[in-house]
Amino acid sequence: MRTTRVTVAALLAAAALTLTACGGETAKPGSVTQISGGQSTTKAATVLDRPFTKPELLLTDTTGKPWNLREQTKGKPTLIYFGYTHCPDVCPLTMSNIAVAKKALPKADQDNLQVVFVTTDPERDTPDSLASWLRNQDPAFTGLTGDFATIQAAARSLGIGIEAPKKEANGDVVSMHGAQVIAFSPKTDEGYVLYGEGTTVDDYTKDLPKIIKGENP
Repeated sequence: MRTTRVTVAALLAAAALTLTACGGETAKPGSVTQISGGQSTTKAATVLDRPFTKPELLLTDTTGKPWNLREQTKGKPTLIYFGYTHCPDVCPLTMSNIAVAKKALPKADQDNLQVVFVTTDPERDTPDSLASWLRNQDPAFTGLTGDFATIQAAARSLGIGIEAPKKEANGDVVSMHGAQVIAFSPKTDEGYVLYGEGTTVDDYTKDLPKIIKGENP
């Protein structure tokens, strides 16, 4: 099984976090310490020796209602990803891979698994636009938007760097963000497994049954 276990100390010793500029570019290292990278390209899952605490994050869901991450995913296997709907490649591919793998689960496990997409571009990703975009991935996925500073702080608490969207010279708006998916255990409610942007459908298909149970993939 394609799994590696690393220590947080080892991850902290890595270089600055590399952000992904959807569209194929890679941002220069920023000031955020890398604690979600450092894995070999042949490894899908990175199991942490010191899991992340689930952030106390209150945002707005696609129905326009307040949504508390910690309360509404308590005791449930949860995958969290920070990205944006105008991303042309990494974000839709990541969510599509998870959606396809989820369909291979038994119905009860599909219903239990929480997949949360938090926008890094809240100015454009309104509840309505998030709902429309996620319907093409999986209507059961939860989309969250809100204050950028709040979203950025929550991402940073999980070792994921994001930057405020910027308009390029050609008029395109680009959102730089870490492309990791974090899996939270239903047993401890802690984020204990990380997946990079190279994770495939097969990787998620193999790992999700164990994530559902709170086991190491």
